[in-house]
Amino acid sequence: MGSSKRADAILDNLLSLQTESLALVAVYDEDDVLRYANKSFRAAYHLTPDEQLSWGDIMRRNFLAGLGTVLKTADFEEWLRSTQSRRGKTAFRSFETDLADGRWLWMTETVQSNGWMLCIASDITPLRADDRWLRQDRDLALRASQTDELTGIANRRFIMTRLEALASKTPAPGIDIGCIAVLDIDYFKSINDRYGHQSGDVVLLDFARHGHSFVRRLDCFGRIGGEEFMFILPDTNIENGLAILERVFSKIRTSRPLPSYPEVSYTCSAGMTALKPGDTAQDAFARADKGLYQAKLDGRDRIVAI
Repeated sequence: MGSSKRADAILDNLLSLQTESLALVAVYDEDDVLRYANKSFRAAYHLTPDEQLSWGDIMRRNFLAGLGTVLKTADFEEWLRSTQSRRGKTAFRSFETDLADGRWLWMTETVQSNGWMLCIASDITPLRADDRWLRQDRDLALRASQTDELTGIANRRFIMTRLEALASKTPAPGIDIGCIAVLDIDYFKSINDRYGHQSGDVVLLDFARHGHSFVRRLDCFGRIGGEEFMFILPDTNIENGLAILERVFSKIRTSRPLPSYPEVSYTCSAGMTALKPGDTAQDAFARADKGLYQAKLDGRDRIVAI
């Protein structure tokens, strides 16, 4: 047998072992759509052999059916938004999770530079069950430390950590480091004053929901304080970044988030900047913030790139 045929045979054997493995194996693309899953993964999450759903749709369907991962939440969409704000934002993470069938899994997520994610889970049900809840409480505490309490998206600590990671990145030749945008809801104080702080919270939640809907695998979106938010867009030039923000702005302009006041709309302003070689996180943040200030001076409901 020639060397190429031997290599093909070895590869076929490896794929066969992976397909039949008791470990759960799945691959998601940069849009978080399932592209491959072995039999064990599909059985655990009740997927047919040819289904290629998004991760969010898989989790939603299992939650509604009481299957798959055990989710202790009364609001699935809020849980999904919160989890997606952190999912796939680092090159590697590992955690424990329990399934509705009683199994406990050790899950790893490895993200490639192109945004594709490899997920591998092993059954650890028999191992150190006495410490299991303590470890889960630790994971929940970590999640809480990275999440904005009101909106459920990433908080300032998490988003600034990701900005520092992006600023320290050495890009490949011809590849943009990325860009960031700082956004602020226009006249937010007047919303609070006229309609009450509870209505202001509803507007913040609405803004977070719409902003999050435009986030790609490697992007980050978080609340950095008050009515101020940040987008981090790795490997994105300023032109493409502006196009993404324009879609966000269009969505926000048509939103009517207050059921008791259906005539009420709102807008936002933003400053955007591309990261440059040698930039620190604070350098980039300061430029984007300067752009935001200029957008406010120029009349609001606009983006200023610096």
